[in-house]
Amino acid sequence: MSVKDLLIPDRLPRHVAVIMDGNGRWAKQRGTARVFGHKNGVKAVREVTEAAAELGIEFLTLYAFSTENWNRPKNEVDALMSLLVSTIASEAKTLMKNNVQLKTIGCRESLPLKVQEKLTSCMEKTAGNTGLTLVLALSYSSRWEITKGVQKIAEDVKKGLLNVSDIDGQVFSRYLETCNMPDPELLIRTSGEFRISNFLLWQIAYSELYFSSILWPDFRKEHFYEALIDFQKRERRFGKTSDQLILKK
Repeated sequence: MSVKDLLIPDRLPRHVAVIMDGNGRWAKQRGTARVFGHKNGVKAVREVTEAAAELGIEFLTLYAFSTENWNRPKNEVDALMSLLVSTIASEAKTLMKNNVQLKTIGCRESLPLKVQEKLTSCMEKTAGNTGLTLVLALSYSSRWEITKGVQKIAEDVKKGLLNVSDIDGQVFSRYLETCNMPDPELLIRTSGEFRISNFLLWQIAYSELYFSSILWPDFRKEHFYEALIDFQKRERRFGKTSDQLILKK
């Protein structure tokens, strides 16, 4: 029996988010430049995306580049942007083959024009796909997103389009980048680090967290299945007690 066979199909999360960490350390262990780790991380992206699509998961959000990553050495950032362009171009056919729709969250305007063009082209090409929605978080951070959302709310209140008394959690969620998708039920972070790193802070309020020691370039479908199996063992109470959940059943 394979690891995949242990999964319970009707208990899979609708939305899985992943902090892809460990590319730099993977490269360092091999005495190569950090960008070499990023290049090898592409295979992990492909494997996890295919696994999620095959299982029928609706949304997969990958933390690809944070607003803080702009502070990295210029040569690394330039290499990452170049890699992003080439990867989007080369993976478009695979996305179409797997019925995957591509979307992004983050400050896309801050990305190089070439990256923006490739993203727009790929998103338009895959817009009609009805399977997995692959969401790339690019030039994204949760504090940036929340600040932007507050600014939009303030503008709508000023214009008379929104009453202050009507603002609640549901209304606030509509002003976030993820307004058209469910909150992730599962957040995976690779490389053995135990941080959220400014990722989907509002959305993961009740997400199950799974930390893997595997460096991202080595992460494969089997590791993804293991995270899902662990998720399916969790009792998700949302503030209630176990007894309340039993009575509800």
